[in-house]
Amino acid sequence: MNLELLFRFTALTYLGLLAAGLLMPGSVDLWNHTRELPPFIRQLFKVYYVFIGFILVSFGLITWIFAAELAAGSPLARGICLMMAIFWTIRLVVATCVFDVRPYLKTKWHHLGYAATNVVFGLLPFIYTLGVITP
Repeated sequence: MNLELLFRFTALTYLGLLAAGLLMPGSVDLWNHTRELPPFIRQLFKVYYVFIGFILVSFGLITWIFAAELAAGSPLARGICLMMAIFWTIRLVVATCVFDVRPYLKTKWHHLGYAATNVVFGLLPFIYTLGVITP
């Protein structure tokens, strides 16, 4: 198995997650729902939304640019892979056990997109764990 190539593939999945994140507000009418919130909470929510996008771009770029280093298995690389594996494991648990998105899955495309994001959320911890345990 070529772990560097696997990390490069992994980096590309972030483009899909970013696209899903950009489409999500329109799909769930997010900004209309946030109008009912006090101004500070509404602003805080929008900042968190942008911050999550920044994290996705950063994780993707780090994984792409440093794929060889992550695959080489230095202590720092393993630490980053461990952090990413834990992050994406928690995100998978939240997606499957905390969020109830059923009211928003109105079309076959919504169902397909939701399934695709969960597949990625399941693959990311697995792939980053390989970076932790592969010598």
